[in-house]
Amino acid sequence: MRHGSVLVAITATLFASQVIGKNVPSALKAFYNKAKRGGDCAGADALQTGFFSTEWSGGHTTYCTKYLPTGKGFYLKGPGLDLANMDIDCDGEQSSGDGRCGSSTDTQGQTRWGLKHPRKHGVRDLNANIHPYVVLGNEGSYSPTFDPRTVGVEPLSIVAVVCGDELVYGVWGDTNGDDNEHPMVGEASLALATACYGSTISGNSGHDEADVLYIAFAGNEAVPARAKWDADSYGAFEESITAQGDRLVAQLFGDKSTVTAGSDPHRTSTSSIDSDSDNSDNDDDNSEHNPKSGDTIRSTIPRVCHIILVVLIALIALA
Repeated sequence: MRHGSVLVAITATLFASQVIGKNVPSALKAFYNKAKRGGDCAGADALQTGFFSTEWSGGHTTYCTKYLPTGKGFYLKGPGLDLANMDIDCDGEQSSGDGRCGSSTDTQGQTRWGLKHPRKHGVRDLNANIHPYVVLGNEGSYSPTFDPRTVGVEPLSIVAVVCGDELVYGVWGDTNGDDNEHPMVGEASLALATACYGSTISGNSGHDEADVLYIAFAGNEAVPARAKWDADSYGAFEESITAQGDRLVAQLFGDKSTVTAGSDPHRTSTSSIDSDSDNSDNDDDNSEHNPKSGDTIRSTIPRVCHIILVVLIALIALA
């Protein structure tokens, strides 16, 4: 193998193993802690309950609106301190990828919403290796079921995911069918899961801890305006929806620090969530969820230095 090929292979492997995301803005971090500590979601706060995060979880996960402004969306909330886990969905276009979806035992050739808009852009369906999509909604012959459209969440709309101390944006791309014994929740595409937890994730190996926050935004303003559906990589697609995702988070939580450069600051809403009472909680919750401080976008300098060092060592060894 030529040194140039070695360089490309090693660099690609190192980048693939990195978690890709941005730091969670302070107001969203406060909401995460508040939602996590808020106990069971019940009564008027529960759009629908009775779902399973795992087959043995007892069916106590809820499509919840607790602490959110009326009509602005929902999130998944389990019992006690639980939110949701992240199982892996490999449905959709199968033409690319690094083989990690091959271990999935229930892959289907299409997603629920992948044939809707992407097809207009020359894409047959969503691709779990490229598109960071989230599985929301339950439909099938089981009970209970839930359709996010009934509360204003549009197909392929942007979903904010707080996972592993990172903020990642995806789209609502698939629904939970009746291929399991129970109505399940907490699932995302391989691309999104890799952005959260790195390349150790595969089609049959997800993230079991119920500490993932999925926030679905209601309204047409959450439907991607400039999504690059024909992107050939996760990075290219996620970049195309990030600015709009930042605006949605800023509108809902009142934290302009998340807004990407170039976003329209005048679109930030004043209807934000009051998280002042939770600020004191953040300091003593570090063991549960403590995003790094500093700039909104994680610095890549340490990663680059690490990559350069490893590549140099490999090239010297081959000399």
